[in-house]
Amino acid sequence: GLSVQVTIIEPNSTYVSPILSNLVLNGQKTTDDLSFNYLSHSQKYDINMIHDTVDSVDNVAKSVTLGSGQVISYNKLILAPGIDFESVPGHEFDKVPHAWKAGVQTNLLKTQIDAMQDGDSFVMTVPKVPYRCPPGPYERACVVADYLINTGRPNCTVTVLDANPAITVEADTFRAAFDTYGVTYVHSADVVSVDSDTKTVTYSVNGAASDSMTATTLNVIPNQKAGPIVFAAGLTEGNWAPINPLTYESTKLNSSDVPQGLDIHIIGDSQGTGLPKAGHIANSEAKICADAILRALKGLAPDPAPKTNSACYSPISSTTASWLTAVYEYDSATKTMQPIDVIPSNGVVDKYAAGGPSTENYRAMFNWSGNLFSDTFA
Repeated sequence: GLSVQVTIIEPNSTYVSPILSNLVLNGQKTTDDLSFNYLSHSQKYDINMIHDTVDSVDNVAKSVTLGSGQVISYNKLILAPGIDFESVPGHEFDKVPHAWKAGVQTNLLKTQIDAMQDGDSFVMTVPKVPYRCPPGPYERACVVADYLINTGRPNCTVTVLDANPAITVEADTFRAAFDTYGVTYVHSADVVSVDSDTKTVTYSVNGAASDSMTATTLNVIPNQKAGPIVFAAGLTEGNWAPINPLTYESTKLNSSDVPQGLDIHIIGDSQGTGLPKAGHIANSEAKICADAILRALKGLAPDPAPKTNSACYSPISSTTASWLTAVYEYDSATKTMQPIDVIPSNGVVDKYAAGGPSTENYRAMFNWSGNLFSDTFA
């Protein structure tokens, strides 16, 4: 057997799940319900848990320096810092929440929504792809619109300003829900700036002269990029980190054509493949990465044909949810993960299988999320 000492460096002692966090906004969950600790990791799996930040990576000495100044050496390093935000002029998160990292931000947005009176306005923005949780913004608009109606505020308005040319996933489902709820949807709307005090967002549609909208509650979700440590370590191309999907090892080259990310792996939202950025698929990536590292430590080649599964349930109301799933497999010609054909129950071959809003799917959403939580934190 192979004995590997595992150290996790994680700034927070509590993880608050973004998955299901839109249900905090309509009072069906609390952030406490979605909070998990790392005790099992240290007690059950004998993982060395260090609650600190990583300030820098030295890929020559193969060590990381923590916020405390402590230096830890590694044979293999995995970076999973999630997302960071592109800055928007005038955007102050403590006044205009993004609520795209769960916890304090989620509760701030909930407080603002709960303070709305009938006839008030909720305006939210959708970032350019790729961003964390493809259906998440549209799901949020539905949940909030439904909540305002259910709590005696039917004359509130909900507006979605989408930086993308169209709804990015489950378009039919979300379009129908928007129509039902009376949500105003504007596509190709790029955020230019925010006045955080007056809750005003200035945006430009298809590069036209900018327009402004003032809201009672403004939720600006900025465009996204890899976490800061990935940039600091020089492992990015554009906004994300290029990796080999057989191992999740960085493929970033330095000036002498030697991978500067040698023995550095990047999983989750910061990786720059075509795989979606979401919790379920990050879990899938983690398993392929761990398997590849264990094989490498034994001198073995990685699995040549890994598959990943992306699945997500989205609440559409307080009683219904939809879902979307896809299976990706390694394509050796392009060296990328590509969605493969699936045959759903209707017999129409597609790259994606989906289920429209139903109460059955709403119940199944908690089984899906519960399995994911227990797999990660049990």
